[in-house]
Amino acid sequence: MLSVEKLDQYYGESHILRDLSLEVPAGRCTCVMGRNGVGKTTLLKTIMGEVGARAGEIRFDGQALLKQRPEARAGLGIGYVPQGRQIFATLSVEENLRIGLPARRDRVRRIPERIYELFPVLREMRYRRGGDLSGGQQQQLAIGRALVLDPRLLILDEPGEGIQPNIVAQIGEVIRRLNREDGLTVLLVEQKLPFARKYADNFAIMDRGQKVAEGDISELSDDLIKRHLTV
Repeated sequence: MLSVEKLDQYYGESHILRDLSLEVPAGRCTCVMGRNGVGKTTLLKTIMGEVGARAGEIRFDGQALLKQRPEARAGLGIGYVPQGRQIFATLSVEENLRIGLPARRDRVRRIPERIYELFPVLREMRYRRGGDLSGGQQQQLAIGRALVLDPRLLILDEPGEGIQPNIVAQIGEVIRRLNREDGLTVLLVEQKLPFARKYADNFAIMDRGQKVAEGDISELSDDLIKRHLTV
C-alpha cells in the first residue's frame, strides 16, 4: 500500500535519512523501531509532507506523494497522529474531531459513530476543551481526529509515549480492532518492545537513517534487539 524507495532527507547539511526503502503492506500493522535520533519521526514527517526529501520516491497505492501538499495526502486517505498529539487545546473535543471532516473523500460531514464506539470517553467529554483532558484522553482524541478522515492508512508516532499503562493497552486494542475488523493498514513508530510484539505484524529497524533489519514480528530476535534497540 505504501512504498518508500531510496529516500534521502537532510536537515541543512545533516544527512538524516539515507537511501531508505520501506514497504507497508495493505491490511497489516508495520512497526518502525530504533533508538532515539535515528530518523523515525523524520521518516513519518517526510511521508506526510511536513519536511521535504532530497531524493527518492514515496508512493501510496501507486500514486506519487512527494509533490503532493500535506492536506492532499490526507485527502488520499492517510491519517496521521504525530508525536505530542498536537490537538487544539482551546477547542472542544467535538470541535477537534470535526476539523478533519472536510478532508473526507465521501464528503460526509458528521463524526462517525465508530469513533465513539472505539473511544467512549470522547462521547462523554465531547463538550470539554481538549486542553482539559488527561494525556491519555488527548491521545485518544488525536487518534479519533485522524480516524474522522476515514483513512485507508493510519500513521502513529509513539502513541504510548507519556501515557499511563492502562490507556496504552486500550490504544493497542483499538489499533488491533481497526486492523483486524476494519482492514485498516497501520504504520506505527514505537519503542516499547512488548507493545510492538503484541500488536504489530511486521517490523523494520532503523539505525543512523538507514533500514538495517525487517521481517515478521516473530523474527524480532534477541540479537537484533541487542544490536539495534538496547540503549
